[in-house]
Amino acid sequence: MEPLLVIKNSDAGTADEETLERGLAVLRARTSVEVAGTSNPGELNGVLHRAGSRRIVVAGGDGSLHAVVSALHRRNELAERTLALLPLGTGNDFARGNGIPLDVEEAARVVLSGEARPVDLIVDEVGEVVVNSVHVGAGAQASRRGSRWKERLGSVGYQKVNLGKLGYPVGAALAAFRPPFVRLHVEVDGCSIVGFDQPVLMVAVGNGSSVGGGTDLVPDADTEDHRLDVMISRSVGPLARFGYVAGLVRGRHPERDDVISLRGREVSVSGEEFWCAADGEVYGPERRRTWRLEPAAYSMVLPRRRPS
Repeated sequence: MEPLLVIKNSDAGTADEETLERGLAVLRARTSVEVAGTSNPGELNGVLHRAGSRRIVVAGGDGSLHAVVSALHRRNELAERTLALLPLGTGNDFARGNGIPLDVEEAARVVLSGEARPVDLIVDEVGEVVVNSVHVGAGAQASRRGSRWKERLGSVGYQKVNLGKLGYPVGAALAAFRPPFVRLHVEVDGCSIVGFDQPVLMVAVGNGSSVGGGTDLVPDADTEDHRLDVMISRSVGPLARFGYVAGLVRGRHPERDDVISLRGREVSVSGEEFWCAADGEVYGPERRRTWRLEPAAYSMVLPRRRPS
């Protein structure tokens, strides 16, 4: 087994450190492991500079994976790298969507015995990457509000059932009462899908299927299928907003008549000022953004596929 470089967040709490140690014990039984903690882009860049040929294991959630992928992309080293993941975040949506176990010891066994497969990436016009998904409108507002509820609900649960994953639907419900619906022009692969005359509640562009700790926003998205999954909600009326949120909680919102689902390789959104949530980070306001697919951008160690 090749040596591993495990990159963790230096600011992680005691609970995360204890969880990580359980995963590291599994890895160290089979190979040599160096653990490097980083707390800012400069430190991360220094760690990557001396990584050599070692396989990089990201210990963290979607934000940590985003940071490492983004840094390697800026260094023009992403295509030659194989990454692995020990999910320690609160959402872990990339892990969920790719079948990586959320139990750290089981995830460590995937690092050791899984298979490296090429996965896709989303890149915008300024070179910023999206590992899992990006959404604008009410989705960004839901992420801002849902993060608080995810922390509150995360301490409530029984055995393996934890209510933290309800944070995003709760945030979506709160956003629906004062929704930031906007008038946008949405294009997919150069074709106009929604014009300024049709206000939208939100637009989601998915490489992975879930957001907010398990809410299937674009249920059919797959990081290996070389396509972006696009979901546009036009549920702007009071009853429509309520119905959309109820459908979102049950995973049935794509069935609604006021929800458009399609696939493509490039998505452009322009119009009134809007906020974006990408891999859990909220930024804006923006007036225009274009996201394109970069197929098979890097390799990720994933669970082996079962023979069909």
